[in-house]
Amino acid sequence: MRIHVTSVFVDDQVKALRFYTDVLGFVKKHDIPLGGEARWLTVVSPEAPDGTELLLEPSGHPAVPPYKSALVQDGIPAASFAVDDVQAEFDRLRGLGVYFTQEPLAMGAVTTAVLDDTCGNLIQIVHKL
Repeated sequence: MRIHVTSVFVDDQVKALRFYTDVLGFVKKHDIPLGGEARWLTVVSPEAPDGTELLLEPSGHPAVPPYKSALVQDGIPAASFAVDDVQAEFDRLRGLGVYFTQEPLAMGAVTTAVLDDTCGNLIQIVHKL
């Protein structure tokens, strides 16, 4: 068994696609209309185009806004992405105007930082030694 698709709830799929591709560097995998404005919209790592897909899931269900708000209020990331160098990625993203709620922090064998994805989520970037 392996993870095929995981998701983050986003406030705006168009804005999310732009952020996750143009800023974070993922590439669009699927973009399938589902009726109305909703789409089955996934991105993948350019390093693993057939790997795990991240679904940019619309936040339309009534339970989603309070859930997302509680996570952000408590500083809990909705997802965690591996990077080769947290400090370098932090510097690159900060240069693009990305807001971080946690600057790079070394915790033993792991270094993390937490950013705001502009779509209602905190996202952690992490590097394990």
